[in-house]
Amino acid sequence: MDRRPIGVFDSGIGGITAVKKITEMLPFEDIIYLGDTLRAPYGVRPVEEIIQFATEEAAFLAKFDIKAMVIACNTICVTSHEILQKLHDVPIYEVIGPAASAAVRSTKNRKIGLIATSATIRSGAYEAAVKKLLPETEVFSAACPRLVPLVESGRCSAEDAEVFAVVEEYLAPLRDAKVDTLILGCTHFPLLSDVISQIMGPAVTLINSGAEVIDRLSEDLQKNDAENPGSNREGTVKYCVTGDVETFAATASQFLGCDVGELVEQVNLESI
Repeated sequence: MDRRPIGVFDSGIGGITAVKKITEMLPFEDIIYLGDTLRAPYGVRPVEEIIQFATEEAAFLAKFDIKAMVIACNTICVTSHEILQKLHDVPIYEVIGPAASAAVRSTKNRKIGLIATSATIRSGAYEAAVKKLLPETEVFSAACPRLVPLVESGRCSAEDAEVFAVVEEYLAPLRDAKVDTLILGCTHFPLLSDVISQIMGPAVTLINSGAEVIDRLSEDLQKNDAENPGSNREGTVKYCVTGDVETFAATASQFLGCDVGELVEQVNLESI
């Protein structure tokens, strides 16, 4: 058994999709969440800058004596995962492999869609991961740079006409390509699941990259006898953000279905 917390970090609020899955699958685990909401979005930034930010964030989480770290950000995964793993001696989980595996298991017509940040699309990481598992698969990709800012500002509703129009514009080519599976290749995007589902229709399976990686984390904790065995309480979650606390708390509370306002605090990464 291992009572140490699990660290999760993202470029902003999107990583709460992974937090939600941890609380569902591993209810006794304590979680430290870090969202760099002040500097989001990352997908349009230079690679060197993303690596610098990711290094600061991983160092912040390491101070809490965590037993595992989850990079709940696709952009960080494609630019920084290997670098961070060399710097820290705890297992660091990336979201791309698990999401690609889930998509391959899901597809029937071997046409998989991918929406992600510009940096993730440019890397070709998802295409490579999918084709390694199922070479004859077609992957149709769309960079969606306007979606992260919308989510970070708390605009996720299908009733928001501008949000719906922006998402529909990005998804139209993938819908026309008749994909039967769509990878949400940014952990912000599941917060737009209602909009995406309406546009793509019920026949298209959505793959939540932030949630998929937690299945792998859970398997490893069980295999290595590293789970928190629990006690008289469920696990706790500490939310740390670099930007506005109220905006984060409002959006997170809506997605998680509970008020997390008192659990959120602002932190400064410049001192790391």
